[in-house]
Amino acid sequence: MKRGQGKAGFAAILGLVAAPLTAQAQPAAPAAPPAPVTALVGGTVVDVDTGTAIRDAVVLVEGERIVRVGPSASITVPPAAKVVRMDGKWLVPGLMNMHVHFGLKLPGAEGAELINEKDGEQALRMASNAYRTLMAGVTTVRLTAEDRGLDFMLKRAIGKGQAIGPRIETAGELIVPTGGHGSLEADGPAELSKVARQQIKQGASWIKIAISGGISDTHGDIAAAPMTDEELSTIIEVAHRNGVKVTAHNGSSEAARQALKFGIDCFEHGYHLDDAVLAEMKKKGVWLVPTIVVSQPGAYEFYRKIGAPDWYLDRVASTGKDHWAMLQKAIRLGVNVALGTDQFPFEPNGGTTATVAEAELYQKAGMTPLQALQAATIRPAAMLGVDKNVGRIVAGQYADIVAVTADPTKDISALRTLEFVMKGGVIYRNDSAPETIAR
Repeated sequence: MKRGQGKAGFAAILGLVAAPLTAQAQPAAPAAPPAPVTALVGGTVVDVDTGTAIRDAVVLVEGERIVRVGPSASITVPPAAKVVRMDGKWLVPGLMNMHVHFGLKLPGAEGAELINEKDGEQALRMASNAYRTLMAGVTTVRLTAEDRGLDFMLKRAIGKGQAIGPRIETAGELIVPTGGHGSLEADGPAELSKVARQQIKQGASWIKIAISGGISDTHGDIAAAPMTDEELSTIIEVAHRNGVKVTAHNGSSEAARQALKFGIDCFEHGYHLDDAVLAEMKKKGVWLVPTIVVSQPGAYEFYRKIGAPDWYLDRVASTGKDHWAMLQKAIRLGVNVALGTDQFPFEPNGGTTATVAEAELYQKAGMTPLQALQAATIRPAAMLGVDKNVGRIVAGQYADIVAVTADPTKDISALRTLEFVMKGGVIYRNDSAPETIAR
């Protein structure tokens, strides 16, 4: 054999040997571990669409989602499943609160202490409020005005598991004309378009504007309508062109008529809305997030706690009667109502949390218990456009489930007995069996 042929042959042999060695050096990636399976057994599952119930039910959860729901006689629980007994409990979807400010600051002694709060301090306070909200059974919130993008940061942190809290939809900062009820001021169609697009760029799934004054203002009129037609129509158009809905802080019928003309999606509060406005909202399917709890007697415990000044309490009192009458009319007319509090969802109010107190007031104002429960579950899910993922205890949805010890379809005050919270298949609260809580 010639010398060159020997080198070539040796190289060929090396190639044949190296190929399988290289393949062996890169083993296949290990298979992902199976998703944990949890079985909630023995409780009564409430169908929030119809009010019917499945007694002695099994809810089978795999990973984050529900995979089966039905009577225990029809479902076999896998041997490896974590079994959690729910005997004597009614299971309902996680509650939803559509008007929340985790960084809330109101007039009063407590608000004065927060004036110089740094962003880091506020972010930590918001994270604490998010945790307490989840523990109160609220598994989804819509944030309706936070400062300097801290809401987007918190949403990402919860999504990554760096913080514990509810699912978040957010409107970013509250956009207002100069001197309006909020801090992100802009004037004219061009400026308003820009600030709206900036919020959407950061991740806002809603845009919130203030089209009248508010209870906490030391200036401005709740019944006023300070935005021009061109300003209001432009910002609504810009949001809708980006696939984002628009809600408005509003207590003014005049401002409501103007906003309805341009396709607004939702009103917050609605303190003084008249019958004609409510009828138009019903006709167009516009949502109302009443926050009735802030203007009724149960809120005074909170206002005393934060040291609210007399002028603020006077404005609450003067607004409360119209607010209550408006809610009764809205319910009677069949306006779309989604629960929201404008207080921390967990805040004590009337002997319960603000979220539960809000639902109780809906029942008192004319809703059936089932309608009040729907206003806290499937109705907000529909408003947000997330009803394929949350709002019901059915296969395919996220396992966001709370449990109470009485039937909420008979009396919504059953929510006062809430003692179990699961979000995304993870148990965060179980008063009857704390050993089942995720650590």
